[in-house]
Amino acid sequence: MIEAELISIGDELLIGQTVNTNASWLGQQLAAVGIRVIHTAVTTDEPQAIVSAFDAAFERATLIIVTGGLGPTKDDITKHVLCEYFETELVMNEPILEHITSFFTKRNRPMLEVNRQQAALPEACTVLFNRQGTAAGMWFERGEKVLVSMPGVPYEMKSIFSEEALPKIRERFQTVGLYHRTLLTQGVGESFLADTLSDWENRLRADGLGLAYLPSPGVVKLRITAYAGESDATKVDAYLTEAKKALPIAAYGEEEETLQEVVGNLLLERGQTIGTVESCTGGAITALLTSISGSSDYVQGGLVTYSNQLKQELASVRLETLETFGAVSEETVKEMALGGRKKLGVDWCISVSGVAGPVGGSEEKPVGTVWIGIAGPTAFWSKQFSFGDNRERNVQMSVLAALNFVRCALLGIIPEKKNH
Repeated sequence: MIEAELISIGDELLIGQTVNTNASWLGQQLAAVGIRVIHTAVTTDEPQAIVSAFDAAFERATLIIVTGGLGPTKDDITKHVLCEYFETELVMNEPILEHITSFFTKRNRPMLEVNRQQAALPEACTVLFNRQGTAAGMWFERGEKVLVSMPGVPYEMKSIFSEEALPKIRERFQTVGLYHRTLLTQGVGESFLADTLSDWENRLRADGLGLAYLPSPGVVKLRITAYAGESDATKVDAYLTEAKKALPIAAYGEEEETLQEVVGNLLLERGQTIGTVESCTGGAITALLTSISGSSDYVQGGLVTYSNQLKQELASVRLETLETFGAVSEETVKEMALGGRKKLGVDWCISVSGVAGPVGGSEEKPVGTVWIGIAGPTAFWSKQFSFGDNRERNVQMSVLAALNFVRCALLGIIPEKKNH
């Protein structure tokens, strides 16, 4: 298997001003074609530091991919360091100069000399065209090894890599692609999944397949991997289907699907509408639902009833309910959901009320206590969730839990809590 190293150049990465998303994206793209990333490095905008990173990478890896330092400003020195490293000189590349000139003309902006100099590229490199910007990528070879340099701007880098670099990499190294399938789960942890799927995982690994648990707040991805042979791909598909059946409530989608997309598609299939009444999430559920293009076909709107007064005025929650059970209770979210369903004129209504924190909790209802209600055409569902003490995380977890809860209600895979 070909081994690769990723080098990211830029002081802004080292001081935390910019998050290095390029490395994770490149790692995914390389893994998909059977190239293993064995090392990543982040280095400052200093010539000797960059050279040291190059030297170390050529010792370790066959493919080195460098991002950053190709802009028009004085601190963008990668191109000059590459010239010295590969003992070559800068020459004006006319096709790239024409592209840069056209780039500025179309935008009715003046082209400065520093922009023109971006067309001066190392004579020894193969130029990788940048359709999204003015900094071209570069391909260098040293014996059996290859170094690819691209700009650090993510959308420019992705364009160059996908359209220019990756086809050359696959041809140069005759890579064997990997076949991945990813199952998305919500509301359960890695340990629960590992325990529930223990026998399944043992059989999967015995069949020569790979499995990775990829956790993030509220979601754990299960990625199954095989080399892209037809028989192994069939095995991967079969194992994914089996895991999905074993996790009907937790498993909500595949690959890059989002919960809001899944819920939206279920509503479209049924010709139904949805709305929300939100307290501790402050409209975040509605924001996610409406982030999907075309969501106006099924999202009617949402009510943010943060105060008890608005819970009464907008969602018809009774004062007696609030005084007896409190805002964070099953009884309150039931009245919020039923009242919101009527007020908004929707088929489905999600309600949520909780203690987001970090203050406001009690012994009976500690920070992280959240009640979620779902009012549907014929039934009501409710559930209490217990999250942590981080406010932002509690809101995020509540939103995901609410969307998965309504997904399960739409599919009829959870028992009805109460009738209307």
